[in-house]
Amino acid sequence: MTTTIDSFRQLGLAEPLLAALAEVGYERPSPIQAACIPPLLAGRDLLGEAQTGTGKTAAFALPVLSRLDLSVRDPQALVLAPTRELAIQVAEAFQRYARQLPGFQVLPVYGGQGMAAQLKQLQRGAHVIVGTPGRVMDHINRKTLRLDRLRTLVLDEADEMLRMGFVDDVDWILEHTPAERQVVLFSATMPDPIRRIARRHMRSPEEVKIRERTTTVAATTQKYCKVAAPHKLDALTRILETEEALDAALVFVRTKTATVEIADKLEARGYAVAALNGDLTQPLRERVIEQLKQGRLDIIVATDVAARGLDVSRITHVINFDVPYDTEAYVHRIGRTGRAGRTGTAILFVTPREMRMLGMIERATRQKIEPLPLPSRAAVADRRVAQFREQIETVIATEELGFFRDVVRDLEAGGNADLHEVAAALAFLAQRERPLQLPPAKGPDIADAQHSMRPAPARTPVKQINPGGALVRYRIEVGRNHQAMPKDIVGAIANETGMGGRNIGRIDLFDDYSTVELPEDLPPEILETLRRTRVRQRPLGLRTLTAEEAAITARPGARPKRPPAGKDAKPAKAGKPKPRKPSKPKRA
Repeated sequence: MTTTIDSFRQLGLAEPLLAALAEVGYERPSPIQAACIPPLLAGRDLLGEAQTGTGKTAAFALPVLSRLDLSVRDPQALVLAPTRELAIQVAEAFQRYARQLPGFQVLPVYGGQGMAAQLKQLQRGAHVIVGTPGRVMDHINRKTLRLDRLRTLVLDEADEMLRMGFVDDVDWILEHTPAERQVVLFSATMPDPIRRIARRHMRSPEEVKIRERTTTVAATTQKYCKVAAPHKLDALTRILETEEALDAALVFVRTKTATVEIADKLEARGYAVAALNGDLTQPLRERVIEQLKQGRLDIIVATDVAARGLDVSRITHVINFDVPYDTEAYVHRIGRTGRAGRTGTAILFVTPREMRMLGMIERATRQKIEPLPLPSRAAVADRRVAQFREQIETVIATEELGFFRDVVRDLEAGGNADLHEVAAALAFLAQRERPLQLPPAKGPDIADAQHSMRPAPARTPVKQINPGGALVRYRIEVGRNHQAMPKDIVGAIANETGMGGRNIGRIDLFDDYSTVELPEDLPPEILETLRRTRVRQRPLGLRTLTAEEAAITARPGARPKRPPAGKDAKPAKAGKPKPRKPSKPKRA
């Protein structure tokens, strides 16, 4: 009989980890966490097939943290991730779950980041390293990353590493790990190359396969708003002012401290708002909810834990001020509106570096989340004027105004002002707390900044980048003299644009520059991104070849060979370049 897992405590996790999970709002394990944590705690190898966003980071991070010896500052766990963005996210997740583990250190290492800073941090020591394959290989070759005490190696999104041409690199890294170590592999699919790695490097792995659940929230309209972190509060107030049919709103943040900070700032701006977090006693929590039901409060700022089970019919909007940690938390959040046949609106604030999470949420819910343009300052002012006019019309229609007419007539009879001036002066006095004219902006309007923010690679579908179009050659300002390799270029382009290997053609390395074949119909924003993208600490400066350059590089004999690297060096081949496999030292 299968045992139902209702809490993390049933999985045998230590108290510091349970306390950290409670703080971030995790109440019960997801299916993949319930299936993976026990065998990983027991030290077994594991082969997991699960979609991104199912909670797999916690599924491997919690057992890794449980098995660490914090007194040893050498790397005891290495997590390989296909992109720098994922490496950063995984490192941040480790830091969250380890907040109750004094002295814990996690270090992300990836290309495009200064090598000097990484070397300094490696010298100081770290318990967990999270990195992209290329940069991890660099550190192993430099002997700045020693894996003598490694106990666990995790391959996250292995199929994505295959797509980006990193499988040989992963194989090489595994060859440089101790013979007695735990190997954990997660992949959304299990193509043959991934299974070959599993057969070669894993010992009788536990196999876990989680079927993706279809999650629908049909009664809730979902939107996302791309906004830089410093502008979130201004964006929130603009949305609260301009959203149609907004009665009451539930605003989600990640921490208890943030609930109080955001609630205080909204209250200072004139909103009826309260914080709801785990520090509130049950009587205080019930009081806040009752005030929301009665209309004495219009906004609640809450954490995931505090809002569980909250069901108030007035809540028309759920606003994710902070992106949730996983897709399951997102579904729970937006479930606070659109209940019992009612409709609702869910708005997700996303910073440029969090756009990957947006894609995960869309895949998990199988729903498209539409962009929401930020209201401009003019739109906010127009909305305030409209509401002011509506208030005046309501007062005229419903209130007895005889006494006040006499006051106005006396003012006009005094000869100092006509009726229009008197009305204008009264309007000025009435709007002092909430000005109808917004003060001039000190810088660019955040609504304009929203459109100028760097486009998110994950939101540019590959099929739109190259719908069967021809490849053309571009010049990039990095070459053989900079120790660049084709795999560095492929990885950087794929990381920054989301392009697959099939969209990247031949790469030729010259001494001071290289040429790369890319689709001729690249959108301007992708071209601009690639101009700024860095390889070996140098911006690519991508541009099309001049006629003279094209003629020179097309001459017979002009095709360069890849940089020599011992007997394993091979000439570059047409099509997608295969990463060079460094020579393998024999195991002791």
